[in-house]
Amino acid sequence: MALINPYLNYNGNAEEAFNFYKSVFGGEFAKVMRFKDLVNEEFPIAENEGNKIMHIALPIGKNVLMANDVPESMGRVNENENRSKISVSAESKEEADRLFSGLSAGGQIEMPIMDSPWGSYFGMFRDKFGIEWMVDFDPNYKGEI
Repeated sequence: MALINPYLNYNGNAEEAFNFYKSVFGGEFAKVMRFKDLVNEEFPIAENEGNKIMHIALPIGKNVLMANDVPESMGRVNENENRSKISVSAESKEEADRLFSGLSAGGQIEMPIMDSPWGSYFGMFRDKFGIEWMVDFDPNYKGEI
């Protein structure tokens, strides 16, 4: 079965964001590459962008959350887009509460986590980095759709 791994773009704060996500989800980074690691004649990079993140990967269960910093020469990314959300399916109500509380710290809660009309325990928020999340625990979900 295929896995879906979100890939996020940041305006120079990918490392800060991913250290925050690591503090909530736990684990270790599978990869951290900086732009300076790839600099050569064919791929020049401005000196002020050398320490920015070219690629970072944080395994979460069987999935991987990945990101990079967009070089200034490519323009800024929209930090408040509202077309996409990362949905996290928790294995328990307690895990849902922990993830919701941790990830939403410093952000904006759109819908507090609570029992939903459709039978799951659900909440939505935008984290302090502008990324939108949904956290859900469905006691009837058995790992299959």
